[in-house]
Amino acid sequence: MEPIEERLALVRFKVDRKPHIRINRETCKECDTTPCVYVCPAGLFELLGGEMHFSYEHCLECGTCYVACERKAIEWEYPRGGWGVSFRAS
Repeated sequence: MEPIEERLALVRFKVDRKPHIRINRETCKECDTTPCVYVCPAGLFELLGGEMHFSYEHCLECGTCYVACERKAIEWEYPRGGWGVSFRAS
């Protein structure tokens, strides 16, 4: 099986200025398990100095972060039409 980095190289993103993921940073501060950091296949979530940081620009649009967040601190929706991830043939 190919490493995830090689598979992600086949993905193209058209980034919208309007984020399709938003987080409630105050709610995140109360979280001690941070499942979003571990479940996001693109590695978009990172805990730095006790504060959650994330990037929506390379989101694979799987919704895993939204489902894994027990505190409901993540608002997630599909990007607007024509924006977001697209997969190209290898």
